[in-house]
Amino acid sequence: MSLRDSRIEYQRRMFRVVEYIDAHLADALDLSTLAAVAHFSPFHFHRLFRAWSGGETLGDYLRRRRIEKAAQRLVVQPRLSVLEAALGAGFGSGEAFARAFRQHFGMAPSAWRMQQRKNGQALSKIGQANRDAPAEHGFSQTTENPMNVTLIDRPATRVAFLRHTGPYGEPVGRFYAEQVYPWMVKHGLLGRVRYGIAHDDPLVTAPEQCRYDACVELAADEPVSSTMLTTTLPAGRYASLPFKGTSAQIDGVWQRLVREWLPDSGLQLGDGPCFEHYPIDACYDEASGVFECRLCVPVQPL
Repeated sequence: MSLRDSRIEYQRRMFRVVEYIDAHLADALDLSTLAAVAHFSPFHFHRLFRAWSGGETLGDYLRRRRIEKAAQRLVVQPRLSVLEAALGAGFGSGEAFARAFRQHFGMAPSAWRMQQRKNGQALSKIGQANRDAPAEHGFSQTTENPMNVTLIDRPATRVAFLRHTGPYGEPVGRFYAEQVYPWMVKHGLLGRVRYGIAHDDPLVTAPEQCRYDACVELAADEPVSSTMLTTTLPAGRYASLPFKGTSAQIDGVWQRLVREWLPDSGLQLGDGPCFEHYPIDACYDEASGVFECRLCVPVQPL
């Protein structure tokens, strides 16, 4: 195995671990279990994870992801109690969750939830002002009908991806231009359906720790290069909203969808990531930076 192939395999195993963690946050996750997922020995895995994550230990990562999951659910599920959020994210008690939450966010879960509700109300007013304002450069500030949400059922979809870790918005646009497009050209992936997986809520997760995967759809049995990372978007029901705007505007629409529409929908956030869906004929205007896609949020009944 070449040095490059070895690095890709190492990265593939670590991505497998963090996918497993996100899917099992409510379960007991110990070092031996996660080392087995990565196919590393428990003795070496803890040190390898810390090196790969830029200094965050496995225990710190697990605690952070559990707090972030609970925090997001506190916002988008108004009827969820703090204790239910804690237990659903893998905390053994409400007291342990409250201590960890206060250490992370600097306030109690209930106070943080109230603050986020006020922020959401302010966001809604801004969105209304944008909808009432004249369009600039020939496009809407948000979307032509920003809450035109439809429910769709999607099959499981295999994708190849590159990951960006850092702030969303304009940095993701540069990531596409500087890394994703050349990668697509190199591997003959142009002219395909694309997806952008936003793994984290930037109002919950620190900007420098947000994860975004730029993905290209693959056939279920399509062979790929050994250097290519692949994953599967899970099948299920999604709330889908059309978007037209720039990379600087898309986060505001994401926040309105998840924090304004979802809590009033009679649904709750489902398992799996939120993502952008770019059909083959999706428009992009290079001069203005305006593009089109559909925002997809996994949902399930309350």
